[in-house]
Amino acid sequence: MTFKESRVSWLLTIALLWLGWPSFADELPNSAPLVETGDLADLMMTGLHRFAERKFAQTNEQRAALWKASLKTPEDHQAFRATARLSLAHGLGVDPRWLEPNAADPRYTDLNPHRIRHFERFGGLSDGGLVWETAKFRVWQVRWPVLEGVHGEGLLVEPRGVAKAAVIALPDAGQTPEGILGLGNLSNVMTWALRLAEADVLVLVPALIDRDDEWSGNPRVAFTNQPHREWIYRQAYHMGRHVIGYEVEKMLAAIQCLKAHGSATLPVAIAGNGEGGLIALCTAALNGPPEPALAACLVSGYFGPHPEPWNEPLYRNVFGWSLKFGDAELAALVECPLLIERGLVPNFSGPPAVRPGRRGGAAHGAITQADFASVEAEFKKIALLFPAKSKSAQFIHVPDPKRVALPMFNALERFGETLKFTVAQNPSSESVSDAVKTQLQASSAARQKRQVRELEQHVQQLVHDSDFVRDQTFLSKVAPEPKSLKTFTENAKPQRERLWRELFGKLDDPMLPANPRTRKIYDREKWVGYDVQLDVFPDVFAWGVLLLPKDLKPGEKRPVVVCQHGRNGVPKDTIEGDVPAYHDFAAKLCEKGFIVFAPHNPYRGEDKYRDLNRKANQFGCTLFSFILAQHEQILNWLQSLPQVDPDRIAFYGLSYGGETAVRVPPLLERYCLSICSADFNDWARKITATDAKYSFMFTVEWEMPYFNLGSTFNYFEMSALMLPRPFMVERGHTDGVAPDEWVASEYAKVRRLYVQMGLADKTEIEFFNGPHTINGQGTFRFLEKHLNWPPR
Repeated sequence: MTFKESRVSWLLTIALLWLGWPSFADELPNSAPLVETGDLADLMMTGLHRFAERKFAQTNEQRAALWKASLKTPEDHQAFRATARLSLAHGLGVDPRWLEPNAADPRYTDLNPHRIRHFERFGGLSDGGLVWETAKFRVWQVRWPVLEGVHGEGLLVEPRGVAKAAVIALPDAGQTPEGILGLGNLSNVMTWALRLAEADVLVLVPALIDRDDEWSGNPRVAFTNQPHREWIYRQAYHMGRHVIGYEVEKMLAAIQCLKAHGSATLPVAIAGNGEGGLIALCTAALNGPPEPALAACLVSGYFGPHPEPWNEPLYRNVFGWSLKFGDAELAALVECPLLIERGLVPNFSGPPAVRPGRRGGAAHGAITQADFASVEAEFKKIALLFPAKSKSAQFIHVPDPKRVALPMFNALERFGETLKFTVAQNPSSESVSDAVKTQLQASSAARQKRQVRELEQHVQQLVHDSDFVRDQTFLSKVAPEPKSLKTFTENAKPQRERLWRELFGKLDDPMLPANPRTRKIYDREKWVGYDVQLDVFPDVFAWGVLLLPKDLKPGEKRPVVVCQHGRNGVPKDTIEGDVPAYHDFAAKLCEKGFIVFAPHNPYRGEDKYRDLNRKANQFGCTLFSFILAQHEQILNWLQSLPQVDPDRIAFYGLSYGGETAVRVPPLLERYCLSICSADFNDWARKITATDAKYSFMFTVEWEMPYFNLGSTFNYFEMSALMLPRPFMVERGHTDGVAPDEWVASEYAKVRRLYVQMGLADKTEIEFFNGPHTINGQGTFRFLEKHLNWPPR
């Protein structure tokens, strides 16, 4: 080729690029070469973890600044503390009416915190609930009402003389009330409650939900290796409740019972070890003005900095916790004298081993001993959270115990001094016979079963009622006029923001320039394909594969279909046909003339992405916080391409990609259409149901519960945010994700809304006789119709 011919060819190429004609060079125009040789999916995950850990580390400064801003005036500080208590109650799933004693629940009258509660004696080893008695005290098995169908249970120790104080003594979740009272050879016996009992103190020893897995399951479906605390946590968390919050409510109700049981002047205090220390601290933090009921609080074996909370047991996970609370901030909400001891920490590393006949899938997590220096450092932060010369002197850090044989030895002495009684140093309880120990163990096991089942039934009732609750908080607000699309569209805006910011978590970090890097990886008869990498945030990038039809004409703009893979997938799965469920639908759509982009979503690597979700939960975000940001940048880049019609970018996802289809396009309105394949169903039941084989309660997907999502947005509510854009569901009859009945009933709500808004032609569901797979029949026609391709 002559120089003149070469120059003409070069100029022609430049002209065609300017007109939008595709170049099939090794990289796309206006992009740098993609030279990364590592696994982009793994590199993405590594970067996301770095970003999340950096965000978590920043919460320390953010929290300090938040509390510091409240110190300007005493009035500001008190108002901030009241708001912080409401925020804490919300995060723990504690009904705020417990903080407002005169309010009554219109549906559950038992929830009225102002009602007078009493202990009920029952069971025991003899008639009337008596469990044991000595010359100094008697022990009764008792329960007390908390919520409708939910009771606290435990042992009540009554001194034979005049009670000097009343104390709620909370064992660790690995201990029993009998154990810390010295009434049996049960696991991890720490008889510190016995020292209180022999000091003429009225002692209530509640039973906590423990870490065994005996009742974690359903005989109609399966039993699992989830600790009881995780079993309750998973279902409750999705419905806006929490195992910690349930137990805090039990303690708030127990305080009322003790007030009613003793004299009006009897001081009531709370003490806890390990998990019981956490419950005691949260209870005291919420027990605020106008009339704090607690006279003192002792926390042993829990307080500390928690540098990696995602490595602790899953049931300690609280959404957005680190944005406002560390242990110092919790302590700063306590109105009564607070004693903190490093104490002995229970030795726990989970999950439990999978026993024969049970399913695995429980989350990992361990509890470790913090060193004294780190506990002391966290303790010293408390004083910084109060105005100068305030009452922060009420906080006492107790040195490590002098006598390991008597846990909480020093701490209990100081606790007694605060309450003006002397703790027995060497308790000498009468011995318990082996026969009685056996009876006590059986009684303890039966009590644990009742406690687990009561909370399970309460959550399942919330699931049952959730349709009604969501109608009140969503449908009645966005569609008060069933036929007004204009009203619906306007009212949907705050709901869209609520779903993104409050339920999924919205990252407000400034987005980086995309800085696209590309390389050609496919060259087929009808299309070419490019790896594309885009910057999103520091350490965070989006990655996917762009497929371009070879018959693109100069200046032509075509619609795009974003084809999303499922769990543990990668973009090529949607293209190459190696994974049967996808039927290479991305390549087939490109062969029909669509431009296709197959992005990578970071739900690959099993616990890697689940741990990422847990890390994000600490600062009020989730896995979809990252996915939404990545798709925003993908849309920015796609709309910049000369071959792309920016108003015709559709989304089509399978499985976890179908889950994405009802989360991302409803919030990112630049997606003009969404198709959910092999995922659409009654999501609240899918996450929480303990009587259905389809439920995630019986699988490894412990990251699936999103806090309070089940009470606010199910698949109908999320899909409704697509209006007036087209929305479709693709459903195989033999898909094990859910039964047809769940899918059809939830979709019927979507269909009805579209019809009411005069948009009946913009929504469809296709049932086909097949499994968890792309069918590619009705969905392809739906895309062709609503993306006007081929042009009509």
